[in-house]
Order: sequence, then C-alpha cells, then structure tokens
Amino acid sequence: MTRVNRAAFRNCLLPALVFLLAASSGAIAADATPPRPNIVFILADDLGINDLSCYGRKDQATPRLDRLAQQGVRFTSAYAAQNVCSPTRAALMTGKNPARLHLTTFLPGRPDAPSQLLLHPKIEPQLPRDEKTIAELLKPAGYATACVGKWHLGGKGALPTDRGFDIYFPGEANTKPSADEGGKGEYQLTQRAEKFIEENKDRPFFLYLAHNNPHVPLGAKPELVKKHKDAFNPVYAAMVETLDDCVGRVVDKVDALGLGGRTLIVFTSDNGGLHVPEGPSTPATHNTPFRAGKGYNYEGGLRVPLVARWTDKIKPRAVVAAPVITTDWLPTLLSIAGVQPLAKLDGINLASLLTTGEAPAARPLFWHFPHYTNQGGRPGGAVRDGDWKLLEHYEDGRCELFNLVQDPGETTDLSAKEPARVAELRGKLEKWRRECAVQENTANPKFNGKPWRRLYADVDTTRVPAADKASDTAVKLMAWRTLMNDVLPRKDPDQPPMVEAGAGAVLLHARDAKVHGTKLRYEPEPHKDTLGFWVQKDDWAEWEFDLPSAGTFEVELLQGCDKGSGGAEVDVTVAGQTLTLKIEETGHFQRFIPRVLGTVKVEKPGRCTLTVKARTKPGAAVMDLRRVMLRAAP
Repeated sequence: MTRVNRAAFRNCLLPALVFLLAASSGAIAADATPPRPNIVFILADDLGINDLSCYGRKDQATPRLDRLAQQGVRFTSAYAAQNVCSPTRAALMTGKNPARLHLTTFLPGRPDAPSQLLLHPKIEPQLPRDEKTIAELLKPAGYATACVGKWHLGGKGALPTDRGFDIYFPGEANTKPSADEGGKGEYQLTQRAEKFIEENKDRPFFLYLAHNNPHVPLGAKPELVKKHKDAFNPVYAAMVETLDDCVGRVVDKVDALGLGGRTLIVFTSDNGGLHVPEGPSTPATHNTPFRAGKGYNYEGGLRVPLVARWTDKIKPRAVVAAPVITTDWLPTLLSIAGVQPLAKLDGINLASLLTTGEAPAARPLFWHFPHYTNQGGRPGGAVRDGDWKLLEHYEDGRCELFNLVQDPGETTDLSAKEPARVAELRGKLEKWRRECAVQENTANPKFNGKPWRRLYADVDTTRVPAADKASDTAVKLMAWRTLMNDVLPRKDPDQPPMVEAGAGAVLLHARDAKVHGTKLRYEPEPHKDTLGFWVQKDDWAEWEFDLPSAGTFEVELLQGCDKGSGGAEVDVTVAGQTLTLKIEETGHFQRFIPRVLGTVKVEKPGRCTLTVKARTKPGAAVMDLRRVMLRAAP
C-alpha cells in the first residue's frame, strides 16, 4: 500500500470508527433528530375577513399575502376568540377562552356610562400571572422567543419579557409616513423581526410579530393613498398594501436563509374589521357580506382571515372550511414543537388539519362578551355548533338563530321557526358559561333610557349597508358617533357630564325569587334556568329589591311558553301598581322572548316588592319565567 493510499485509508477509517462508536452509544440518534420547526406568527390589528384579495376583496390588492395562501392553506371559517383585541391575544398566548381568563374586553375597557342598561363586570387588568404563555412553554424546549409589536396584555410586571419572551420590541404604534416608514410603524417592526430571524437561524425560534396595522388612527404614505383613491377607503387600502409588503419581507427573509421547509408561518387578525366611524378617515372597512364588525358577536366581528405556510408539511393551495378559533393555536404550536401542554386547554390541536387535511372532530365554539364597545356592540354571548349559530343578548335575554351555511350574512332570524334548537343551543351556551365561571353583568343604577334608545334602538349599526365610499357611509352615522362619545365620563372630573345619569335599572333573576305555592319552583339546569312547572294557577313569585332612584320605569318579563299553553293572563305588581300581560306562545318553554308590560311610576327609592301572579291559566302551564327587569323609561 502506497503512502497516499495509507493516508486515504486512515481518512476513511477514522470517520467510520467515530460513526460506529456514536451508534453504539446512542449519540447518533440524537444527532439525527430533525430540528424543531421555527414558528413565525403574524397578527394584524382589526383586519377584516374580506380585507385580502384572496378572500374576494376587489379594491385592495394583497399579492404577498395571496401568494402566502397559495403556498399553503387558507381558512374560510376562522374565528377570533373575541370581537376585540386584548382577549383574543390572551387566548393566543394561553390556549384558553377569554371567558375562563376573565379577560373579556380590551384593556382597560370602555368606561361605564348612563347609556348602558348593564354594568361591565370587573375584568383581569392583565394576562393572569398563573397562566403559562406559549413563549414560557417553548423556551425549555430550546426556542428563542421574541415579541415584536403590540402586546396589550399588561404593563410593568406583565410585559412580554416577564412572560417568557427573550426580546420585546414594541416599536411605535403611530408614525409619520415617510419614504422608509408607514403610518403604523410597520417597517421598524419588520426590520426587528428580520434581525431576530437572522440572529437565530441556527436554532429553533418563535417570533410573535403583532402589527398595529390597520388599527385606528389610520395613517399611510400619501403616495399610496393617492394610488388607492378609488378604493372604499383610500387610507385603509394604502395601509393594507403596506402590511402586505411587510409580511412579504418577513417571508422573504425566512426563504433567503433556507428556512422555509422548517418554518411554520401563520397570518391572521385579532378581530373583525371596523365598520363604523371611529376617528378620522373611518369607517375603516366593510365586512360584506358578513354582518357588523369589530365589537360585535355577529360574523363580521368574529370572522378573521387566516393563512398558514409550511413548505415541507402543508400542501399548497389548500382551503379549509372547518371552523377554527384563536385558542386552537397554542396546542397546535406546542404539538409541532414536540412540547406537552401543562394544563387543560380550551383550544384543540390543528396539526393534523394543517399537514394532512384531516378535519378535527366537530365541536361547538363559544363566546362570552359582557361589555359595551366603542363600536356600538352590547353585552351578549354566542355559540356556533355545526351550521348553526345562536346569539343571546344579555340586555333583554332574547336569542337570535342563524343557519350560517344558508345565510352567512345573518340576515334572517330563525329562532321562531326553530324553538327547540334555540332551547338546545342556549342550554349549551349556559352550561359552558357555568363551567368557565364567567363574570356576569349587573343592572346599572344610573341607567338613562333616552341615550340608550338613541344609540341602540333608533339606529341598528349591525345593518348599516356600506356605501361606495367610507366617507359616504360615515355620514349616515355621525350623529350616532357623536353621542357614543358624549355619553362617556369627561376626562376632567370637574366638568359636568354631557349626559346625565337616569333613574337606573333593576334586574331580577328567577334564581332569586321567593316562590309561593305547591308546584312552581326554580329549575336550575343550564338549559332551563327558570321559574318553571307553573301548573297551579294560584302559585306565584315574589322579589324584594332596592330601587336606586324614584322615576318612571318600564317593566319587562322574559317568558317562554310551549304550544298549547299560551293565553294565560299574568299580573305584575310593583309599588302598588299592577300591569297585566297575556302570555304568548314561543314554541318551547325554554325559548324565551322579552315582553314589555308598560310603565310604573315610583315616587320614592328604596326597598320594593314585585310580585307575579296568574289571573287565568287556560293551558297546561302559565309560563316559564327567566327574569323580570325594571328600567328607566326613555
């Protein structure tokens, strides 16, 4: 053997020996383990379901996001965990529903006002400390973590760097548009995101990139606004173009580093688009054909765009119709990272849906939103179960029912035609609320019926059709917008309020009634939650309560009555005054409708008694009664 051959032999033999030794010790298995995938999660702020051209928008071009959808999967029934920002972000971080977290509206929330029939419940002022975030769960697995952009889940002591993120770069929420920057600090966030990816290209990383775009106040480069002069909202369309460009830059950075095959990129929004005027150059967008927008439990407030790409795992041009929700992302991301969750989660793992198209088992989706919003939304809950969606309005207890497959715009309420389905779905919603130990509204002792009527009865902001231009749509709602702002407390406490407090309201629940008789009783089951089994005419119910002020009050009953049991005459007596109501059939004892009996005038505030007695009972039962309300008359 020549000297050259001997050297070549040694060069071949040494790696072979190393390989054999490593294999015998098991080290080769660790080296051969594929690296954990990278995660880039991009969240837009108030981007509507139809704001991307890949979802059908014609006046806003989004070529980079469209390409992202073509390279991966686009979801057509993706939902935000709440119709406003902070709760959805909390759900993303924890995999738990905002109702369970008691963080159900944006931080710090809209102040209480005389125009509210109900008071806001007290919410968690930050992401609960005892909840583990996605970043805290990924770090032990070797992930570098960064939060770039909007946090909105707490301040000092509750910042991203306190919750598992190595890096927090908030940037500026509002910037002066220039050659290098947009109106919402988009490019500074993008540059920081690119730097983080570059710095961590050789290890697994989790990048949470939360843009302030396209939240109000709106702002964009003047040349882009001019370019989009024919759009519904030129400023908004320009902002969407900037957002699209910035997302494209992040994707390009991933691909330029050769990371596309092992990087999951997700793009979505925290709630629906803003469809009412709220500041200059608004309404921002419209969510046609979906009803309403941000701040509402209708589809326009909850449906969001959602696209995901993972070139080695997700088939291109995939479209998923299965309903998914923000809470699903934490268990999904943990699964693909090979990390076990530490607690029971409300979301489900979508990894198989992403990689194989295997749809998860059908499950209902729930929302609990006990708040009034700056956009005109009111307290309510919702459940989507299969093709059906039920909304319960907490002010009066009425329920609406829609078939989303046949009526995605929620134009036709089917509750009267499907009373049994209403009872079933409302029961599921109530059962879920109890499991989550949700916070409930209480009656507002300063309720003023006049501004309430002007804001919520005289104008239906969920059904205002979008004009050709945002400016034309705004004209229809400017008086409404002015009052919506005026009812709030003044910033200067020495200034008198623009809207005075009213005589208030009182809410009397069935569970708190004192029952007289032999058969009538409170039935506590979630699908009932009512005074029921009212089969004896002489049985009756009584409440004692404190009335906050003297005044004239409307009296309202929330009653249900099955077929064949209608027609009973019922007397409601309060402060020595009696109002009579003829009970209406609702198709099911657990399908409840609000009924206004009339008004009573109370001269003095303080302790009062209200009784409900049957005068006649032509059917098998008088009715089921869920609650009684007294509220200051307009």
